[in-house]
Amino acid sequence: MLALALLRDPKYRTYWIALFLSQLGTWMQTATQGWLVLELTNSAERLGLVVALQFLPSLLFSIPAGVLSDRYSRRNLLFITQGGMALLALSMFVLIAGGWVRYEHVLVFAFLYGMFNAADLPVRQAFTVELAGKERYPGAIALNSFGFNTSRLVGPALAGLLIASFGLSWSYLANALSFLPLIVVLFGVPNPKVEAKRDGVLREALEGMHFVWGHPLVRQVVVLVGLTSLLGMNFQTIVPAYARLELGLDAQGFGFLMSAVGLGSIVAALIQALASRARPLRAVLGSGLLGLALIGLALPLPPAWVAFIFGLAGLGMITTLINSNTTVQLLAPDRIRGRVMSVYSMVLLGSGPLGAYISGLLIDTLGARFGVAVMGLLTLSAALWMSRFPWPKTLAHTPPSKVEPSVPPPQVASD
Repeated sequence: MLALALLRDPKYRTYWIALFLSQLGTWMQTATQGWLVLELTNSAERLGLVVALQFLPSLLFSIPAGVLSDRYSRRNLLFITQGGMALLALSMFVLIAGGWVRYEHVLVFAFLYGMFNAADLPVRQAFTVELAGKERYPGAIALNSFGFNTSRLVGPALAGLLIASFGLSWSYLANALSFLPLIVVLFGVPNPKVEAKRDGVLREALEGMHFVWGHPLVRQVVVLVGLTSLLGMNFQTIVPAYARLELGLDAQGFGFLMSAVGLGSIVAALIQALASRARPLRAVLGSGLLGLALIGLALPLPPAWVAFIFGLAGLGMITTLINSNTTVQLLAPDRIRGRVMSVYSMVLLGSGPLGAYISGLLIDTLGARFGVAVMGLLTLSAALWMSRFPWPKTLAHTPPSKVEPSVPPPQVASD
């Protein structure tokens, strides 16, 4: 199994552990930020605005970040993005601990943090292929997704305990410190020589976009991810609003619901780790499962059943994201991978601002149960519409490295 083979590689294992710690801190901060906004405003719409501002930079900066990823050392770019997010988290810790934080501070923080994250994601995804090797990348995707979703499970629970015991500020400090191991690991990674680029920035950016639009399967995957992210993946708005406004839970109860999403996501990551292959059809099925789960939240359920349904939603979401990401990475030519993944990241995260605001507005207007159910109905409808297109069950994991947009549909294999 490719995932286990990567864990036996000391270089990649050290990187993976450091990345896991960084993601753990990020999820602690994410959970705390939602609770902080609700304490300051008691409004799902204002929470949606914060989440929207955090994802807005992905619309603005993902494409330039992809160009930078293919032009400059990805290791050096990660120093900048990881260090910038650490400093921002430390600043928020000082504001909250000192009792000076206001809603406007959270808005500014969310936008700036989103800027660094928009640059970090396509660079980090391309760096992962660089570190793992393209032939082992399906295993790297499954392994990284397992770590990401384990942190999604544990992080909010730890945040809930910290909030209840010590206050809101400590999750931000934990996140600031969590970047240090990864920064230290990056110092030990060789810095490969990057071939100088002669083309203009605009031309390079358009080359990545042209590939995405010109390859039928990649185009389908990106459209599916965009619709699913816009309509159903707004957990940073949905979960805290549902926990506080519908169920009346405290911070620990909110952390429990966020962890339920993470638990379902871990199950999806483990399933994919056993397969170690891209299965594009599962991306559509996962989106449909996510929509059905959100529709189920229209029922007046006790917290335990709500947690179970959020777990199903997490399972559906990560099933879509793992298979979508692996498919695009395997089909992207090596020379433009950063730019292709920047388009993917722009669609995935860039649809978040509108989706987060719509979610918050619907919850404030219709109530948590029916507002979330409407988003689920739209997600399911989008998945059904996308199912009209051909989706291979399994994607061969060794496509030619110089594949061009005009190539025929990818080779598929039977289950």
